[in-house]
Parts: sequence; structure tokens; C-alpha cells
Amino acid sequence: MKKKILLGVGIVVLVFAGIVGYMVVSDLGQEDKLKEELNSLNELVNADNIDLDLIYERLDRTVTKGDYAKVEKSFKTYLKDSFDNSIEIVNLLNDERITTSLTATNYVEDGPDFINTKVYLTETKTKLEECKTKYQEFLTYDKVMSYIEDKNLDSYYIDLYKNEYVGDMDNTIAEDDEMVTSINEIIELLNNTEEIIDFLIANKGSWNVEGENINFDTNALAEQYDVLLNKLS
Repeated sequence: MKKKILLGVGIVVLVFAGIVGYMVVSDLGQEDKLKEELNSLNELVNADNIDLDLIYERLDRTVTKGDYAKVEKSFKTYLKDSFDNSIEIVNLLNDERITTSLTATNYVEDGPDFINTKVYLTETKTKLEECKTKYQEFLTYDKVMSYIEDKNLDSYYIDLYKNEYVGDMDNTIAEDDEMVTSINEIIELLNNTEEIIDFLIANKGSWNVEGENINFDTNALAEQYDVLLNKLS
């Protein structure tokens, strides 16, 4: 009887060990999948020719299961939100109206009250300021970690997310960052552009457009206009 009991206990131990072994191997496989997926995604984001459709396709899919899927989804959601914001910034910076607001064509079409131009300048500056704030927040440790803190995960998975994918981020913001610098430069350009538009509105009865040129009724106004234009350079 004792031998039978021992044999039964031995079988239970072997089964339990087999289950644990399977779980360990399975977890390692999921972790490898996660690392491979995110490394592949990192390569796509940093490629010379970015394929946006492929990037979003990867961001919208989940290749792991269980708690690893929570880690994957958390990081991909962070990446997607950050990427969306960066794309919006690029689109705002590349808007042709930045360079066409002070053209003879726009003076004729939207002057002398420049209602559409004023709306565009105000909205664009507001959007750029908002996007800049978000961009800087996305570079902080607290922002990245906020995507996983509410997922009720064990410390192992939190540490995996933190150590493997967050790295050495801290709560400082790089003021000299290239993107931030570009945004600030465009905002300054828009401010100077709006100053010129306001000048034209204030003196709307004292100028006219001929071909590609704007003519003022007095030399004093022409000189003031030139001073404002020189601030753009």
C-alpha cells in the first residue's frame, strides 16, 4: 500500500513538474515573441523610408497571449499615441499655408480682412503648442509607465515593460530636441506672419495689390511693412 501511495505521489509530482516546465517554456516563448515583435517595430519606425501603413498594421495587432499580451498592448498603445502626435506635428509643419499666407494671391483672395488667414494662424499655433506639450510628455518616464500601471500585472511584467522598453527615461525634457526646436521656430514664424496680417487689416484702405506686388499709399506704411517682413528672415 505504501508503495502504491508513493507511486501516486510520484506521478503527481511528475505531472506538476511537467506543467510547470511547460508553463516556463511557454512563457519564455511568449517573451521571445514580444521582444522580436517590438524590435521589428522599432526597425520600421527608424527606417529611412517609413511605411506608415505597415507600422499601423503592426501597432494594431497582438502576437502574444496572457499577461505578455497586456505588456505588448500597453507599449503599442503608447507608441501609437506618440506616433499619432508626431505625425500631426509633421503635417502642421508641412502645411503650405505657412508659406502662402503672405503672398499676393492670399492678399487678393482673403484680404483686406483676412478672416480665413486669421483663423488658420490662431488654430495652427494652438495645435502646435498642444502637440509640443504632448510630445514632451511622451518623452517622460511617468507618461510611458502610465500605459501599464492600471493593467493589474505582477511586478515581473511591470519590470519587463520598464527595463526592456522604457529604459533609462527620466522626467526631464530635452529643450534642445530637434522636434521642439522646429515647432518653436514655426510658432515664431506664425506670430510674425500674424503681425503682418494685423498690420494689413489695420491699414486696409491704404494698400492694393498689382500683380505680385503690394503697394501702399505712403512711404511710411511701406517702410513699416518692410520692417515687419524683415523679422521673418
